[in-house]
Amino acid sequence: MTIARSRSADQIQTHVEPGIRALLDRLDPGNRLVAGYQLGYWDADGSPADCRGKGLRPTLALLSAGAAGATPEAGVPAAAAVELAHNFSLLHDDVMDGDTERRHRPTAWTVFGVGAAILAGDALIGLAHEALAEAPGGGPAAHRLALDVRALVAGQAADLSFERRDDVTLGECLQMAGDKTAALLACSCALGAILCEGSPALVDGLSRFGWHLGLAFQLVDDLLGIWGDPQRTGKPVGSDLRARKRSIPVVRAVTSGDPNGRKLAELYRSPEPLTDDEVARASALIEATGAREGTERQAGQEVERARDELDALDLPAEVRAEFLDIATFITGRDH
Repeated sequence: MTIARSRSADQIQTHVEPGIRALLDRLDPGNRLVAGYQLGYWDADGSPADCRGKGLRPTLALLSAGAAGATPEAGVPAAAAVELAHNFSLLHDDVMDGDTERRHRPTAWTVFGVGAAILAGDALIGLAHEALAEAPGGGPAAHRLALDVRALVAGQAADLSFERRDDVTLGECLQMAGDKTAALLACSCALGAILCEGSPALVDGLSRFGWHLGLAFQLVDDLLGIWGDPQRTGKPVGSDLRARKRSIPVVRAVTSGDPNGRKLAELYRSPEPLTDDEVARASALIEATGAREGTERQAGQEVERARDELDALDLPAEVRAEFLDIATFITGRDH
């Protein structure tokens, strides 16, 4: 299953994308160009393009509205808001991480400059809050988005701080992943129901489902950052290792007490850029500690916890089925 094949994902193009494009039209020409490039709607010269992301978060937001018994149209402000918030974070992350490629094309900062990318990210998070503030009864939804964006920012701050440390614990790494990724997935799963006045029990259950799903997503993302196929991920082989990221498999390995983990820690302390051979060696050392297998196993466990949360909720059959399909997609994806 791919996200693009789900019924709610089809509604992204028919309902959500027009709403996002209308919001982008509120921006000044410069920020509009960069923001639309980031979202994959057009190229750097403004000509039409089709380089969109997976649409995971807006799909979850539409399903969240459906869980509350609302129509897809009612969930559009929530779906637009989480997609804009997500791309706000990507624009800033690419600058901070120095990433030069996303979705198989140059990142926005490499095309338009660092300042332009930062400003476009600022513009997108502003539009996300506008989308919710202007929706009927959108106050609680806007407040929830603000809380989860604050967690996202805290997670990114922790991620950056890890680059200056060689004593990061697995618990710290998982907390960072919870803030940086799981918080916005939890928001996506809850926001449509909040906007459509779902019950507190429904909102809380969907939020917990999304949090476990988000942690599984980050675990898989960390695996792909080391072992993903560049043709599918759009990033070089071992990109996270080259950047010496303290991702979950890396931290799991270096804190394992295994001699191979200590060798990996020594390699990470080297001041020189890692060569291709050293990237391959680092990857092999992680596997030798069992950290790859352990991370894969934890991702599967988080998906099971997400399913358990869903089982406890009274949901329309079609909504439940699509949520479950997305949970399966999370751990089986290759990009």
